[in-house]
Amino acid sequence: METDPPITGGCLCGALRYAAIAEPIYAGLCYCVDCRKASGSGFIPFMGFRADDLTITGQTLQSHAAALNGGTATRNHCAMCGSLVFGGIHGESDTHTIYAGSLDEPSRFHPRVALFVRDRPAWAAVRPDLIEYETMPG
Repeated sequence: METDPPITGGCLCGALRYAAIAEPIYAGLCYCVDCRKASGSGFIPFMGFRADDLTITGQTLQSHAAALNGGTATRNHCAMCGSLVFGGIHGESDTHTIYAGSLDEPSRFHPRVALFVRDRPAWAAVRPDLIEYETMPG
């Protein structure tokens, strides 16, 4: 039985790396203000993985922002080059959000949803095949 190779990726300089041994539990595009500001783009493409299915190596610098659910959103950047790579607290979070722009093989990203479309800039189109949510799905 043949299995898919791990989903791998990392930062621009290669010092921060990850490998996922399972398919993502969710994937999509987030148009919220926080994601737009963090990425410098119209949205962040994301993939969610169970922490147990993900290996992360390398040093990170974290940034923290208030999350809409009342908690704190933690984003991890490479300590060497500053690239935005994943969300969550390594070793503490049950799941991690990998930012799809950091994938080694971009074709492994298959978004299914568009979040926070109420915040979407007019110039950032939503693909017609995605399920749209005004905010976070309940």
